Amino acid sequence: MSSVRSSSGRPGRRLKNEINVVPYIDVMLVLLVIFMVTAPLITPGVIELPSVGQAANVPVTPIEIQITEDGKLSWRKREPGAVNVPVERSALAQTILSELKPDQPVVIAADGKVPYESVMKVMDDLRKNGVTKLGLLVDQKSDAPAPNAKPTGKPANRR
Repeated sequence: MSSVRSSSGRPGRRLKNEINVVPYIDVMLVLLVIFMVTAPLITPGVIELPSVGQAANVPVTPIEIQITEDGKLSWRKREPGAVNVPVERSALAQTILSELKPDQPVVIAADGKVPYESVMKVMDDLRKNGVTKLGLLVDQKSDAPAPNAKPTGKPANRR
């Protein structure tokens, strides 16, 4: 057997710059055989779903709670012809729960000058008393730029 001589004149081995993939291929083939043998043994489960007739899609109108600038509360159902009913904060949750139907949302419409803490207190009171579908009602700004509008270069008014 001949040996390869290095540049220094001594016999040695050359380093391989390749990754040996034979063990990797062996493992993959063994796994392939295992999957091919076990696949026919697995029986697919049949799920029988209950059938339902045509369900009526009844829209649920939310209950709206309004908070005015001076902190007064009122509520109404968001239906045509509904009137605002004034209510005290201490009785708000019980009043709403007595009118609330299952899966009926409650939305809070607060004046822009109402402090954030006041709105959060009303939301906390309702959540503590079991109102789960709760949201905020907002109006879109009329002076907001259109989605494709170019900026004017003027800074926005900040408070």
